[in-house]
Amino acid sequence: MKLFKTLVATAIFATGIAQASTNSALNEILSEGVLKVGTTGDWNPMSMRDVATNTYKGYDIDVMTALATDLGVEVQFVSTDWKTLVAGVTSGQYHLTGSASISPSRAKAAGYSDSYFSLATVPLTLKKNADRFSDWEDLNKAGVSVAATLGTTQEKQVKQYFPNATHRIVEAPARDFQEVLSGRADASITSNVEAHKLVEKYKELMIVTVASGRSPTPIAMLLPQADQVWINYVNTWITLKQEQGFFDELGRKWKLMAE
Repeated sequence: MKLFKTLVATAIFATGIAQASTNSALNEILSEGVLKVGTTGDWNPMSMRDVATNTYKGYDIDVMTALATDLGVEVQFVSTDWKTLVAGVTSGQYHLTGSASISPSRAKAAGYSDSYFSLATVPLTLKKNADRFSDWEDLNKAGVSVAATLGTTQEKQVKQYFPNATHRIVEAPARDFQEVLSGRADASITSNVEAHKLVEKYKELMIVTVASGRSPTPIAMLLPQADQVWINYVNTWITLKQEQGFFDELGRKWKLMAE
């Protein structure tokens, strides 16, 4: 009788594994031949969308193209924005996202892959404000306005870092740094990765010379929380690519700054 119960339990366990595999996004991707990736297209150098051609380029785009190639499928980039990034995963609009900072709030609804690099937050301002702002507390004052983009990690950080300042929260496709360029905000905050690209592109911008970046944060892909089969596959792929130096090489290509 004990042997029979053991065999039944083993059969049920095996059936559960088979059903999980069948219901996984991995099975859907392989069956349909398409990997759907949610990406915002507004994060230089991670994901940049050319509106005229509706095409994308960037670090994330190279990562997802390589993942699709190794899966033996085509990649399809699905346009999304920061405030709906998680919802797109949970509703099945795409199988995973490009790079997103790991946060407890996002982890309540979606799963994460293993991390493959980290970033930190730094403030941006106009060069003409160099004497006015030289560290974090210079921005945390009444009469100073600091911008952030709705739905991003920086939206919460701007309220945390600068409780005494005025917060200008803009909604995509508008961007926080544009508020600084236009003079509607004194500063904005973003990742060090994007900050170095922005000051290279807009010569009037500068990174405030803070002693160090804040909130060092690991970056990963968002996936369906309950789909452990798909999460396991992506994590295995990330581990192999890390060992092969893929992410290091890609970081050099896109000049990621991790200071």
